Amino acid sequence: MAEKFRLTYATMYSPPDELHTNFEKEVQKVKDTLGQDYAMIIDGKDVFTDEKFDDRSPINTDWLLGTFQKGGAKHANDALAAARRAAMTWNRTPWQERVALVNKAAALIDERIYKFGAVIALEVGKNRMEALADAAETADLMRYAADQVAENNGFVVKMGEDPLTGYKASNYSVLKPYGVWLVISPFNFPAALTGGPVGAALAAGNTVVMKPATDTPWTSRLLAECFRDAGFPPGVVNYVTGPGSTLGQALIESPEVDGITFTGSYDIGMKIYRDFANYKYPRPTILEMGGKNPAIVSRHADLDRAVAGVFRSAFGLQGQKCSAASRILVEEPVYDEFVKRLVEQTSKTKIGDPTEKDNFLGPVANKGGYNDFKTFTEELNQAGEFLTGGKVLTEGEYGKGYFCEPTIAANVPFSHRLWKHEMFLPITMVGKVKSLDEAMQIANDVEYGLTAGFYGSSDEAKWFFENIEAGVTYANRPQGATTGAWPGFQPFGGWKGSGSSGKNAGGVYYVQLYMHEQIHTTIE
Repeated sequence: MAEKFRLTYATMYSPPDELHTNFEKEVQKVKDTLGQDYAMIIDGKDVFTDEKFDDRSPINTDWLLGTFQKGGAKHANDALAAARRAAMTWNRTPWQERVALVNKAAALIDERIYKFGAVIALEVGKNRMEALADAAETADLMRYAADQVAENNGFVVKMGEDPLTGYKASNYSVLKPYGVWLVISPFNFPAALTGGPVGAALAAGNTVVMKPATDTPWTSRLLAECFRDAGFPPGVVNYVTGPGSTLGQALIESPEVDGITFTGSYDIGMKIYRDFANYKYPRPTILEMGGKNPAIVSRHADLDRAVAGVFRSAFGLQGQKCSAASRILVEEPVYDEFVKRLVEQTSKTKIGDPTEKDNFLGPVANKGGYNDFKTFTEELNQAGEFLTGGKVLTEGEYGKGYFCEPTIAANVPFSHRLWKHEMFLPITMVGKVKSLDEAMQIANDVEYGLTAGFYGSSDEAKWFFENIEAGVTYANRPQGATTGAWPGFQPFGGWKGSGSSGKNAGGVYYVQLYMHEQIHTTIE
């Protein structure tokens, strides 16, 4: 990365030329090595299975990125057994050593960032800047968790001394790891939403089994290699691949798991929450389950900022972000002008192979999303109208991938179900409101509460922060109306159906979720 330039989701729109040159070289290197067979890593060893599954690019499904192992219940049990054995030592390893290894793994991600970026772009369909930022965020999430442990002296705190006559009492609060932690990560941020929780769990002293989405096993394999090469002992970090219905369910149901972090859909998250509760005592469950994120545009808004922020948040990564701006609520006096500008901006969007510099939109990540796009747009077309988009792209090279037009739907009644349903696609809905109070009522009337954005006056922004029901909130931000959180700057997490912990990743309260408290009282 060029000196003095720090890549984040906020700075990604003005990168140095060096970044583009290095990325393009790495894409070619990666394309020259496609089709290899990648092992799971259990107890520090490569593990292969007879059954495999293909990892194909959503850009062009003829591109076989690699083959991966179709793990099952046996591999789940082997990985958990390895993690349990390793936990006997790792749980007692001084925090200074744990933190040093987490930081070493983060440094390896930095060194390999262009390979990460190339693989993420090919595997997910992210444009180059989104892909590189995903990798950069991973390292920063890991470092932030490690820094929190270090800054808090391993979370050992001297408490008050009992007022006892003839005795001296000492009391300490000590946070200790739970033991074995399971991380189940999604396809849309396969680096950050795997490496972030894994890094926090490791810094806290847990051993880990990481299970990525079947759409994106390669990115997580690169992460597993960074942990291995950093020198983590065998069994401390285990990487397994396979279907959620078999491998994933065996992991979730195992009594060997002491805590779990899951990022994904509300329906699957709630199923995991209930399944994981079916045990003899409660175990910590950290869930991030999506969002239906509003952006409110006041009659006093800077429309240049609002259009830029809404566009980037609605259509970045093809709308496949749990933080995507999928509901735009605009006050009536500026509605026509705002919509006109947003349509103009969206209509200019270049769509295609996301590894190419000029393409902002790539494909959606899989066939399921592609088919959902067709279903949702048909439903919206019957209820309202499209101001732009609404179609899949099938001609030429588009026909070999899962390309969908960025779509703005308008004049859909607020009673329609898709105002509340997370589509997770390049579709946003825009609605006209008479007042900010009406906008706030609509904004909060959903099961989710992840992110939200606002454009208006300073006083209105204060009102917005006081009333919105969401975990990450932005005002007057052109870099993204509802997207673009970064560890140490905007910790990321949600309320209501968007999250279970009430604490945000990349923030000052997150790494403690991976530990439980023990009080040490000594009388002399």
